[in-house]
Amino acid sequence: MTSDTDPRPEFDSAQQAARDPRILVFGRLMGAAYRLEYILGRDLEAATGLTHSIFELLLVVGRAGPGGIPVRDIAQARVLTSGGATRLVHRAVDQGLITRTTAGHDARVTLIELTPLGEAELLRASTIHARNVQRLLVDVLPPEQAAVFSEAIRTLSISASRALPIMP
Repeated sequence: MTSDTDPRPEFDSAQQAARDPRILVFGRLMGAAYRLEYILGRDLEAATGLTHSIFELLLVVGRAGPGGIPVRDIAQARVLTSGGATRLVHRAVDQGLITRTTAGHDARVTLIELTPLGEAELLRASTIHARNVQRLLVDVLPPEQAAVFSEAIRTLSISASRALPIMP
């Protein structure tokens, strides 16, 4: 095996590369994630009118609690550029789901908080989303596998978060 900076190919053929267990496991992870995001997002939007992106924004803001969260922290949590996070925030403001205020300690920082409507919509959507996640993800696995899977995903998420650069 070569190091990740060694330019020599590790594989002798495209088939060998495509069948590598490391590549397969990541492809399967991404395939499952994309399919589940599509299904869950479609069902969430049909039931609530909220896109999955707006729902995820409300979750990030809701986790921050009172006092709000800076847009730059939303960008980092959602792996968006600052411009992408700003556009997402604008859409949620236009829907009356969040508010923007200037941080008292630094006028350059915009803090985002849930409105009462945003919190109500988040609670309603979370109930629907949790039930769908239960049905499509948790119930598919035997209980012991579900617990191991949950912990493994948490570990991967923490590791990836630490490796992620600061979003521009």
